[in-house]
Amino acid sequence: MTLKNASETERKLLESIIEICEITDPIPPEMTLDSPLIGPDSPLGLDSLDAVEIITMIQSDYGARITSKETSIEVLNSLKSIAEYIKTHQH
Repeated sequence: MTLKNASETERKLLESIIEICEITDPIPPEMTLDSPLIGPDSPLGLDSLDAVEIITMIQSDYGARITSKETSIEVLNSLKSIAEYIKTHQH
């Protein structure tokens, strides 16, 4: 799914991720809502330190707590997976 099809939540998440992870390069055209967010295949070049920042942002901005390593790996898979998690766990 392309970024053009992003929901408002997905767009806001991407903007927040760009800001907190201090991404200065343009978003690669191959980036999609399903692209890996963290790790060597991430079009944004995000790593485990960025993951901690993203988890903190999800919890503070959306009130969606991520309580285990397994859950964080699943949630941080892509923009789409974060948005879905927030939708079902937001307080």
